[in-house]
Amino acid sequence: MDAPIRVLMITSEWPTCDRPDSAPFIVRQANFLRSAGLMVDVFAFRGSKKLFNYLRAWFQVRKKLKRDSYDLVHAQWGQSGLLAIPKHCALVVTFRGSDLEGYVDSRGRYTFAGNVLQLLSKAIALVADEIIVVSESLGRRLPKGCKYHVISGGLDLDLFCPTSKVMARQALALPENRRLVLFGGKPDAPVKRYNLAQQALALLAGQYDVDLVVAQKVPHHVMPLYMNACDVLLLTSLHEGSPDVIKEALACNLPVVSVDVGDVRERISEISGCVLCKDDRPTTIAAGLVEVLSRKMPVNSRDTIKELDERVLTKEVIGVYHHAMQRKRWKSPHSPSNSRS
Repeated sequence: MDAPIRVLMITSEWPTCDRPDSAPFIVRQANFLRSAGLMVDVFAFRGSKKLFNYLRAWFQVRKKLKRDSYDLVHAQWGQSGLLAIPKHCALVVTFRGSDLEGYVDSRGRYTFAGNVLQLLSKAIALVADEIIVVSESLGRRLPKGCKYHVISGGLDLDLFCPTSKVMARQALALPENRRLVLFGGKPDAPVKRYNLAQQALALLAGQYDVDLVVAQKVPHHVMPLYMNACDVLLLTSLHEGSPDVIKEALACNLPVVSVDVGDVRERISEISGCVLCKDDRPTTIAAGLVEVLSRKMPVNSRDTIKELDERVLTKEVIGVYHHAMQRKRWKSPHSPSNSRS
């Protein structure tokens, strides 16, 4: 029997005491990979845009790679890939959004630090053995000639599933006689454009008794309650990779109104009862909300995302791992497979 693949997963986002629900999609992927028989160690760090933090983490990773024998390094986000250079083993990098899109400041403008991150991420892409992007739109931002695999973030379909709206509202102490719009993001993150969502909701004040619900600092396992309690999910982000909140809403049969970012068009454009806004003006977004809130028929969107079951996507990720290890062996000057006839 072959020995299990040993993976060092490097990530700049991971749960901490202060942020216990950070990056649940990374935690889920690591756990599903372990369930599939792989040995996965996680090295988590916080760069916080500080060079010293990256240098310290780089030295720590160097020690870990020398001490332990890994078949592969999987870097989550481009900046995490910096810690794996120079390479000791095969390198897989997953690009998830801001690493290729950049950072946004409080005025909604892209920052210099974000531009630097984009350049560094593209450099990492050039040396990676295999590349994963969570949406096709991110793949188009890679350096010309880079080949990549599109593997969206997976879902725990046992957790995110439709339940009773009345019971969900009662459990969360939300009003039963109001229309509830769930905001798809952290209101303090400039890229999510919470003020745009507020402007759109303000235009509905005379038509509906409507509230904007923000599920900030909510444990991930509680999010299905919010999605089943609300009438529509609203996403107003300036950019996204492959927003999990959209897919989780669809898994709960929650209608979506969204601007056209990341892979949202692919997810909702063909679903009756969801609205992809043609632009990001408040009036356009408000019209989308009116269209959804006026609809009497329920949305049946769960069937459209069943292929995103984490169990299925885990097999795809493992396939990429095998490709990366084969590529690394082929490139190695010590490997007989490196020679071509």
